[in-house]
Amino acid sequence: MSTTEIITCINCPVGCRMEVTHEGETVLSVKGNTCKRGDVYARQECVAPLRMVTAVAPVRDREMPVSLKTRTPIPKKLIDDCMRAVMEKPFEAPIAAGDVLIPNVCGTGVDVIATKAVK
Repeated sequence: MSTTEIITCINCPVGCRMEVTHEGETVLSVKGNTCKRGDVYARQECVAPLRMVTAVAPVRDREMPVSLKTRTPIPKKLIDDCMRAVMEKPFEAPIAAGDVLIPNVCGTGVDVIATKAVK
């Protein structure tokens, strides 16, 4: 049995409203996109959505937390697990922007990196 979803593309300011029909993880059609990026986004979003994770976390013996993010998007279903890993990790100063704070978070192959230095 197929499912049809209406989604709005977020890849550019146009914001195309697209109709995506799929059966499970197989996309049957995408309608309403005005560019190829919309088609790619719709296929990904409807079967295996990805999200960037951004957060701040405490640094031992510092008042200022470290701001961090995933280097690339991770599966949406792993956001809670990723945040748990971030909050359980004891971060130590000094931290430089770009430092890998958690390699391969939740087995995704994606690193969590610092976005700001903490001295």
